[in-house]
Amino acid sequence: MQTLETLIRHWRDDPGGTYHTWFLWAERLKNFRSIRRGLQTVVQEIGAGTFGSQYRGSSLETVVHSIAEQRQMFKGADHAFLWKPKLRIPDIYESPDNQLAFGRFLDTCACCSGGDELIQAIRDLDRRKIKGLGPAAANLLYFLHPTHMPPFNTAIVNGYNALTGARVKLGRWEEYLALREGMLRLTAAHRGQLSNDLGAVAGLLFDLGRGRYAPPPREEDSAAVGVWQADLARVREESASASRALRAAQEGDHSHTQVQGWLRDLGRALGYEVWIAANDRSRAYEGGRLSDGCLETLPPGIAGTPGADAVRLIDVVWFAGGTLAPAAAFEVEHTTSIYSGIVRLLDLALGAPERAVQGLYLVAPDEREADVRGQVRRPAFQAVTHLNMRYLPYSELERHREAMGRFGQGLRAVEAIARRL
Repeated sequence: MQTLETLIRHWRDDPGGTYHTWFLWAERLKNFRSIRRGLQTVVQEIGAGTFGSQYRGSSLETVVHSIAEQRQMFKGADHAFLWKPKLRIPDIYESPDNQLAFGRFLDTCACCSGGDELIQAIRDLDRRKIKGLGPAAANLLYFLHPTHMPPFNTAIVNGYNALTGARVKLGRWEEYLALREGMLRLTAAHRGQLSNDLGAVAGLLFDLGRGRYAPPPREEDSAAVGVWQADLARVREESASASRALRAAQEGDHSHTQVQGWLRDLGRALGYEVWIAANDRSRAYEGGRLSDGCLETLPPGIAGTPGADAVRLIDVVWFAGGTLAPAAAFEVEHTTSIYSGIVRLLDLALGAPERAVQGLYLVAPDEREADVRGQVRRPAFQAVTHLNMRYLPYSELERHREAMGRFGQGLRAVEAIARRL
């Protein structure tokens, strides 16, 4: 028990461990709502018979791709859903009955409120024995119910087995449920260090499973414990050194916060009231906070809409002075999920149609333009092309922002440097 507590402390202190690189990553939390909304679209299309028989270009591909973007924890998460014609798996594309069962499963899980209901939904799906549709789908459930359902992949399983001596295997729901029970016990036993969000214990096991740390030796073997603790300290120090070198190499790059600051100052110069994403408000910027001089709360006309929780996480929103009608919204996609940013902009634009937003902008480095265009062209977003979302390159914003703030009027200057998608 003592060695496990030591391992958890080292994991939490390790700059290169998943606790810092993924679990505390602000974009992780911002993506939950967009992934849930994407799964709702999958359910709706299956129910309406419009989902189709292909993975490529489907609404499911869009949402699974967003999950796979969640850094190393979910790398390869889309593999299980790729249609493999020679094996006829997973059989949710060519079998209408299996497709409907999968849709009902997702819909039931989205509406569940507790672990018992989720387990029953899993057992109902498992009884159908849909070829190729195993517990890889648990990664979808995690983004619906992070306190009830953990992620599931090879590294997590390997880490759990190494830590506990269990023999959990991939590929069967019963194995996943056994793993889940063990992860819940670990979380309960170390409540002071592990969040009730099961992504925390999953991240710890992932790092164990990929060999970043060795599992704790028996506590009575003091010599082995000493060597193991020295190895933990070495890994942490190597990671800290690598992190310092990486920060030094990136000093010339524009950070996400810096670009938000540019947009904040430009919006205020143009006479707008500015909203900064709720989870970024306290970030340090130019000797103060990023949210200095900005709105403290969303205007009532927006705060009461169904998508308000997502709108609060939009990086920057400009509201017209006086009326506080939304004028423009900006998602800064420095290295983060473009898909999730698009969904948040749509929550604003579609949530309050009587207050039509004049400008929706994806702000990203010049080298990400192809990624931005590729995401906007996904079939899942074809129904909202009339909203005229634009791409705003970093280089154009940096080059013209000061002149725009001094001589510009409204959104005309922004529109002049933004690119149609």
